[in-house]
Amino acid sequence: MKRYSLFAIAREAARYHQGWEKAWASPEPKKKYDVVIVGAGGHGLATAFYLGKNFGITNVAIIEKGWLGGGNTGRNTTIIRSNYLQDPSAAIYEKARSLYETMSQDLNYNVMFSPRGVMMLAQTEAEIRGYKRTAQANAYQGVATEFIGPERVKELCPIIRIDGPRYPVLGALWQERGGTARHDAVAWGYARACSDMGMDIIQQCEVTGVTREGGKVTGVETTKGHIGCNKLASVVAGNSGHMANMAGFQLPMESVALQALVSEPIKPCMDVVVMANTVHGYMSQSDKGEMVIGGGTDAFNNYTQRGSFHHIEETVRALIETFPMVSRLKMLRQWGGIVDVTGDRSPIISKTPVGNMFINGGWGTGGFKSIPGSGWAMAELVAKGEPGPLAAEFGLDRFTQGRFIDESVAAGVAH
Repeated sequence: MKRYSLFAIAREAARYHQGWEKAWASPEPKKKYDVVIVGAGGHGLATAFYLGKNFGITNVAIIEKGWLGGGNTGRNTTIIRSNYLQDPSAAIYEKARSLYETMSQDLNYNVMFSPRGVMMLAQTEAEIRGYKRTAQANAYQGVATEFIGPERVKELCPIIRIDGPRYPVLGALWQERGGTARHDAVAWGYARACSDMGMDIIQQCEVTGVTREGGKVTGVETTKGHIGCNKLASVVAGNSGHMANMAGFQLPMESVALQALVSEPIKPCMDVVVMANTVHGYMSQSDKGEMVIGGGTDAFNNYTQRGSFHHIEETVRALIETFPMVSRLKMLRQWGGIVDVTGDRSPIISKTPVGNMFINGGWGTGGFKSIPGSGWAMAELVAKGEPGPLAAEFGLDRFTQGRFIDESVAAGVAH
């Protein structure tokens, strides 16, 4: 694989850009691999990358029923933060945030990480108490956050209205090194690096069954035939339940749609990410000038990726009180993604009842921000067969043992 550099750009410009290679290969599947990863989104590709980088395991296939990064990785609002209350959550999200800092250099691919800062607005007295508590917990966890007053909020985001009639801005939890990244580029960068290691990325290959022998996984049935493996990793976001059913067990999670939209592009006016949990809306501005807007999940279980107008109305109605300018913008496009959520709104990174099969899912609305940390932890689990420090608390057994990592209560919002 040729390295991308200033010199490479100059060289290809001189020959009319005729020498660029494909970013990753598209091979036919082999009969058997050491590891098969189902799901070529950010989490699956990150798992493969760290299997190769950290453990030297490269006889790996990443299989995807659609196209690479066509699921939730390409259907999110790109927010990156690690200001969680519970210790296990803060640890894995801070690991992810720190890996985002150097990802472009590690992958030799510009993922456009922008540490512009993330503020979570406190618009009630209860939120003030909650965020001050989180800031104190983050200090113990080594996560750099602080609680700031409304004047500082206005200074950081001049277009915000802090004296709203129903929910005035009373302060915010501020994480200066939070921010955004280019979601597609994260998937593309990992895919390019995995392909360079000799791993096979197999698209348009849907899993139709899981084969087992003696209580252990032996492979998967796909639309491209049977693919054998010594270990199987399911990293399929909203379809985790389907994969579990194929393997003969159930997961304590449900799937719902998460919707978002972007406005028409306008001049730069907002260089931070703002989240408002009381009214449940969040907004940032993309590099192209679009206002990227999102809210909560649908209130009912579904697998749609179309989006719906009633949800847009609810989200925008919540935001225009805090950002009056939103009311004058035209919507450019909308989309939906399928997320899987657990009862405690924390992920599952775990062994399963099927030997040598591992599961990574249940990230809810926090999937994109966690990609590198999730891949790091999942790779260690798959390679060693036992979870490392990052994944240890996120096992399936926590639901039978009653040791929940309840971020829905801690944050007042499902991630």
